[in-house]
Order: sequence, then C-alpha cells, then structure tokens
Amino acid sequence: MNLPPNPFLAAIRAGKPQVGIWCTLANPYTAEVIAGAEFDWALIDMEHSPNDLTTVMGQLQVFAAYDTTALVRPEWNDPVLVKRLLDTGAPGLLFPMVQTVDEARNAVASTRYPPRGIRGVSGMNRANRFGRITDYTTRIEDETAVLVQAETRAAVSRVEAMSEVDGVDGVFFGPSDIAADMGLLGQPMNQAVWDLILPAAKRLIARGVPVGTLVLDPAFAKRLIGEGFSFVACGSDAALLARGGDALLNSMRTG
Repeated sequence: MNLPPNPFLAAIRAGKPQVGIWCTLANPYTAEVIAGAEFDWALIDMEHSPNDLTTVMGQLQVFAAYDTTALVRPEWNDPVLVKRLLDTGAPGLLFPMVQTVDEARNAVASTRYPPRGIRGVSGMNRANRFGRITDYTTRIEDETAVLVQAETRAAVSRVEAMSEVDGVDGVFFGPSDIAADMGLLGQPMNQAVWDLILPAAKRLIARGVPVGTLVLDPAFAKRLIGEGFSFVACGSDAALLARGGDALLNSMRTG
C-alpha cells in the first residue's frame, strides 16, 4: 500500500484556491455535520478549543471519509505534541505564533525524521495504517503540509524570510492576534490591520508562496481569494451554530 497524495498540498502548490472552515467544537459528531458540506479543507483547532489527541483523532477519522483535508493547529510549537499528531495521521499542521526564522525551522524540524529533523520514529501507527503503507517514511515529508502563522507586527515583518525556510509550505496571517498586537483588540477587520497584512501577503503571493487566513465575513473571504490568497477559512462551526441559533430565535420573536 502506498501513501496517498495530500489533496490540500497539491492544490495550493498548483495555485488552486482552497476554501476552508474552522472546527472548534471538539467532537466527531459535529465534525461529521461539517464534513458533509465538503469544504476543501478544515482546521481542527487545539489552540483555542477543548480538543485533545483523542478528539482530534475522532475528527480525522470522520473527515477521512470525505473530500475535505483536515489540518490540525497544535496549541504550541511543541515537538512532542507534533510527533503525536503526525502519528495520529494529521495531514498538515498550522503552527501558531511563529515569530522568527528559527521558530519556523523548529516547526519544520518537528515534522521531519532524522537526520533532517527531530521527529521520533514509530513503526506502527494510524498515520502509516499500522505498518501497511510501505513508502510512508520516504514520502511523508513531501505530503505533510507545514504552515506557519504570523500573529504579530514583528512576525509580519519577517514573513518573507520565514517563507524561505525549507519545508514551509505556506504562511497564514492571524488577523485577531495582529489586531491585538496593534492595540486593536477585538477588531480583526479594522482597516489598519489589513493595511498591514495585505502588502505583506501580496509580496508573498508575488513570490509564489501560498498565503492563507481566517475571516468570518464571506464577502471579504471571496475578495481575498480573488486577490491571490491560496487558502481562506470563511467561518467556524461554533460561529455557524451561534449565529444560526440567534437568527432563528430573532425570526420567531420579530414581526
């Protein structure tokens, strides 16, 4: 049995935009509700939601039955956690709060086996289908998406250098944390935030670097894709449930 290609990686490498969604409800059942919509990619979040390895695995198992590539955001650039997520079968990782070139290198190293990195070797796990994928160790580095997240003004100033690190497949801009770093806490759509992000993003796009982000405004998300962003999440499971619930109740109480 051979390792299947990573559809998300193939798409962003080919310049095909990918529309995604954030998964924060930490449950395989809710993941299955989202999976049926068949977004191009989904992000299972461990940084700002109550996910652990078991809930992540359950959601990866759900998404495996659909045409959605489920990436994972670990809570930190922790090589021990990264090793366990990769052994669990995560096809890609979004590393939060990457500030420097060295931190980008460390992120890549945690996904690579020696001598190119520091990932520990497990011969039998979910990722290699319990030893049945015979070319896993030789191909997994080329099929694992490594995305670094810029979340401060300092990080934004370094995105071009970070994108040049061998093994980095794309750069993700986090507008909420960038806004906070600018003294605009709670204002991720403030024009000043995007006046900082967009020039940096466009420089990366001009260099052929895949660029992504998360915004909860579908119209703005479409605009970003039109301007060359490669992978854009346009909502989250929690936001859909909260806004849908509010809208339903309001429709019953008005008129």
